[in-house]
Amino acid sequence: MSARLKSAALLVSSLLATAGIGAMTASSAQAAVGCKVDYAVTSEWGGGFGASVTVTNLGDRLDSWTVGWTYASGQQVTQAWNATVTQSGGAVTARNASYNGTLATGASTSFGFNGSWSGSNPKPTAFTVNGVTCTGGTTTPTPTPTPTPTPTPTPTTTTPPPPTGTTPVAINGQLRVCGVNLCNQYGKPIQLRGVSTHGLQWFPGCYNTSSLNTLANDWKADVFRIAMYVNEDGYVTNPSGFTSQVNSLVDAAEQRGMYAIVDFHTLTPGDPNVNLDNAKTFFRSVAARNASKTNVIYEIANEPNGVSWQGIRSYASQVIPIIRAADPDAVILVGTRAWSSLGISEGSSSAEIVANPVPFDNIMYTFHFYAASHQDNYRNEVRNAAGKLPLFVSEWGTTSATGGGTVDIASSTAWLDLLDSLKISHVNWTYSDAGESSAAFQSGTCSGSDYGTSRLSQSGQFVRSRVMTADSFPTS
Repeated sequence: MSARLKSAALLVSSLLATAGIGAMTASSAQAAVGCKVDYAVTSEWGGGFGASVTVTNLGDRLDSWTVGWTYASGQQVTQAWNATVTQSGGAVTARNASYNGTLATGASTSFGFNGSWSGSNPKPTAFTVNGVTCTGGTTTPTPTPTPTPTPTPTPTTTTPPPPTGTTPVAINGQLRVCGVNLCNQYGKPIQLRGVSTHGLQWFPGCYNTSSLNTLANDWKADVFRIAMYVNEDGYVTNPSGFTSQVNSLVDAAEQRGMYAIVDFHTLTPGDPNVNLDNAKTFFRSVAARNASKTNVIYEIANEPNGVSWQGIRSYASQVIPIIRAADPDAVILVGTRAWSSLGISEGSSSAEIVANPVPFDNIMYTFHFYAASHQDNYRNEVRNAAGKLPLFVSEWGTTSATGGGTVDIASSTAWLDLLDSLKISHVNWTYSDAGESSAAFQSGTCSGSDYGTSRLSQSGQFVRSRVMTADSFPTS
């Protein structure tokens, strides 16, 4: 994929630019045209709102689209994703992104944005797509004779070129969320499998050239989660130092063709709002620095606990715009209630998220499990939620929730078989030599340079066997 231009300055500049609405290019003079646009306000707050727009093509195939509408009450679009949005006065124009311009007959795509408003926020009542007024039906225009037809250029395709490499990032490129799935640059659902670091403040020596080469080349991992604790002697003790460490590991993952999850590892205190200002500072810096990369996924709160879903949702609604301002295309992972258990560990369920989702596109909700502690009732909730919410298992262990005790191979197998069947990505805790049975390596491994199979723990042997299973990354 071509490099993305995604700095906040460029985004603000594009939103202030003046643009018109393009004319439809039909495949012939008799091509059927028609469209339907659904506009929904997803949230409102003091002086601002979020909205989503779904475009449905009711006519012949489109190779690109431009949606237009007019605001009558002074609303102003401030930030958009999955489309380039410009505004002149009340007239708004949204153009497709590089990956969602092609719409077959009956196909739909969505984009979203934030805006400002004052007084009232009525919805627009009329929309155009490529200059055609959307009525929810189709028409076949009468051809207009022309003396000498002027050749029209062949429409440029929006399909990315074939992969030029064999690593997960080379094949899949910039990821995005489509429906409840994680999809690659070709719009195909995929599953990523990988591992997580332990706390960077405790095990920095475990993440070196040799160990990361082993992870990429022997384990054949797709994704590497960088767990940066916020408290517990983490980020708050040295913000610049830990930010630099995270960025270096993002680069190391990129060099090896792996995706990197930047994990703002909140655990104690459990309410992420306590660290809201720290989160804004950290993600503003990291997103701006890594905006041109296609391998970065942001996890904004590891395991919220002792806090309501509404509190988590409020936190997410303030942090996500910080990331989007610099990196509008990246997938963002949102922690869920009760140690990212979809609320189960505090007597709730995913129903509260379904009823009141975070008002942004291109996000996924995290679920964490430890196989010896979380069994059939947790698996049943994941089965139920998977058809309604995009889920990403950003942390799981083979042991009890303490990280210690017996390695439960039977429950671990049941879990991974379920995730494979649902195409849900997963990341194991932990790629380290910590003195606990969930660690992948035997104690003392990270003080040497041998990360081979002879140094693996029982848990490490099992996890490696499941991570290195051949991937299925469709491109067509």
